[in-house]
Amino acid sequence: MYIAIEGAIGVGKTTLSRLLAQIFKSELLLEIFEENPFLADFYKDREIFAFQTQIFFLLSRYHQQKQVPHLLVKDTHLIADYTFEKDALFAGLNLAGDELDTYHSVHAALAEKLVTPDLIVYLKAETDVLMQRIAHRDRPYERDMKSKYIDDLNQAYENHYTNQHSNVPILPIDTNELNYVASAEDLKWVENRIRQMLEIPPFQATLLSEE
Repeated sequence: MYIAIEGAIGVGKTTLSRLLAQIFKSELLLEIFEENPFLADFYKDREIFAFQTQIFFLLSRYHQQKQVPHLLVKDTHLIADYTFEKDALFAGLNLAGDELDTYHSVHAALAEKLVTPDLIVYLKAETDVLMQRIAHRDRPYERDMKSKYIDDLNQAYENHYTNQHSNVPILPIDTNELNYVASAEDLKWVENRIRQMLEIPPFQATLLSEE
């Protein structure tokens, strides 16, 4: 079982991934983003540093994703806090023209070699909620992040997962009112939704109708 947690910046992907890894006794694959040397400058000036930032992330995520078959070969579960396809969503916002065309060519070639998840859990939240969570965690390189950028990213995620036509099932979860860190009940609800989607017992089918 390979589950990927997705959603816009600040929605709580890594936090939920860590919690679910404990519940399902899974291997954990967390995105490495602090090592990108262009990231802080990118949030200050997207136009100048977009291509360098995007290509660095693309290659970094590809090298990480190549580990997936080795993590699954042990016949264990795997939880990841991102998908390789997310990189293209960011590229669509940050690049244009020849740079975007070049990016898509490289992304398509690399994506063919990677394993896709069995389930994508798409975490959703309003942009104001995302900005509050980003401010609360207070990462230095995110202090210059603009609300407009997060809103555009949020819309890109929503459009992508609303109109996606892939073989990977999508489980959307509205996190505006959820607190799976402080509330065991909220975390259990998320766990149950995942178990039901993947038919992993035990689960309570009656909870599936709750929103």
